[in-house]
Amino acid sequence: MHNVKSSSLSTSIQTVGLLIDASYFSKKEVLIKELIANGISADNIKVIVYKDKFKKSDAHQYPAFGAKHLNWKGEITDSQVNDFINENFDLLINYYDVEKAILMVATHNSKALFKVGFSSIDKRLNHLMINTSAENYKVFIHELFRYLKILNKL
Repeated sequence: MHNVKSSSLSTSIQTVGLLIDASYFSKKEVLIKELIANGISADNIKVIVYKDKFKKSDAHQYPAFGAKHLNWKGEITDSQVNDFINENFDLLINYYDVEKAILMVATHNSKALFKVGFSSIDKRLNHLMINTSAENYKVFIHELFRYLKILNKL
């Protein structure tokens, strides 16, 4: 992580990538509705979900991946995850507050211009860190949009 790239977003936020750890947070739809309520178009939000365990009966509304998609070299082997990582989002929301190798690799490798996450995660990964827990999604979204307005990103 020594080669973390800093970038500046000079344009307003249009596209949003949402990387969610579904092991601890299951209210994906409510989180997306909060983003839409704050002016982000539903068509411009892409979601990918991490799960610790997969059940055969699980139907996935969003692309999902797990630890099995990380090889011994620390590379992600799932094409959907790699497509998500290579997309140039204006904003990447890293919605996980527990450090897991594969989530941190996805965040680090993301081509997103501006990355937001929780303060409990390695400080080098995100441009903006919000000090709350994943359960407090309303606080997270409120603080996120408050700071985005201050930074003239909206």
